[in-house]
Amino acid sequence: MMFFGRKKTAMVTPAEALRGRDRPVFTIPERHAVLDAPLQGPFPAGMEVAYFALGCFWGAERLFWQADGVYSTAVGYMGGYTQNPTYQEVCTGQTGHAETVQVVFDPARVTYGDLLKRYFEAHDPTQGMRQGNDVGTQYRSAIYCVDEGQVQAATAVQATYDAALRAAGVGGITTEIAKAGPFHYAEAYHQQYLHKVPDGYCGLAGTGVTCPIGAAASS
Repeated sequence: MMFFGRKKTAMVTPAEALRGRDRPVFTIPERHAVLDAPLQGPFPAGMEVAYFALGCFWGAERLFWQADGVYSTAVGYMGGYTQNPTYQEVCTGQTGHAETVQVVFDPARVTYGDLLKRYFEAHDPTQGMRQGNDVGTQYRSAIYCVDEGQVQAATAVQATYDAALRAAGVGGITTEIAKAGPFHYAEAYHQQYLHKVPDGYCGLAGTGVTCPIGAAASS
């Protein structure tokens, strides 16, 4: 696919990216449609936040809101350059953002390592700038970490899973691991989309290979 002569699978540079705007051009619901928790912080004391990109964020969000110990989820855009983008802008490939799920969780009930395992097993992290039939930089596999502890855990689990995938003949992991930047909430109709439209599109498909997690990553 091409847009303005540039492949959608080619990552945009900061100089090429759409400029964006100082403020969002839309509002989002205050409460989660399934969990009845706030979509935006501040969140209750003791909660932690993680960010995962694994293709179309509709199915990805449902994957996490169904997990025990998850307090709230929301979908949005992260990892790019355009401030307060719209979905239409992200779809051009000219913002650099990936479709991302914000996961707010209680670490006393579910560990970050558990979430990493759920993340890796739910999609194919070897496909580069696509996920199945969804093609473009917005669908890339990525983990955006809020602190060094998450970076170390994500890196450790990725290395272990990469070895398991290669042993199974699937291929090497292309998942991006980076420090979390601004999370731009997506439009209201995207939030908890598969709750509102139960038969809606979900492109999630794992490799079938189990992701082992070590003790350090599960803490």
